Amino acid sequence: MKIRILILTAICCAFAFSLFAAGPAHPAKPGKWQVTTEMDMPGMPMKPEPQTHIQCVTKEDLEKNPEASVPKQYSRRTGEERNDCKISDYKVTENTVTWNLKCEGGRAPVTGSGKITYAADSYNGSMAMKIGDREMTAKYSGKYLGECDKTEQKK
Repeated sequence: MKIRILILTAICCAFAFSLFAAGPAHPAKPGKWQVTTEMDMPGMPMKPEPQTHIQCVTKEDLEKNPEASVPKQYSRRTGEERNDCKISDYKVTENTVTWNLKCEGGRAPVTGSGKITYAADSYNGSMAMKIGDREMTAKYSGKYLGECDKTEQKK
């Protein structure tokens, strides 16, 4: 009888530990997201046009690399995704995700912190950034479009 209780206790502890180690579930759905970014930089003569990109977030991304759900940073000059940016202090609290960002390449270093709150098929968020000595904000809105294409899942 004592051995059964000991085994049952060990199984319960192992299960509880695996839940704790996995952390909270990510509030984003895996799939294709349309992400619109609006930038605002005080002192600029004209506000930049909003930019829209399609981003595929896989189930594996959300389980093994949840930072992949953070909106990507794109070069204003080339329009290509920046690959010099690192995400840190990534946290999930219920349906909200927060993070810090640091990009060290390009013309000037970029630092910032962001927050996104998810609903069923959409999200809204923002990020405050500093580019060199200039401050700016980005507002994000995401719309779930459905499953990723097979080719998008391999990216």
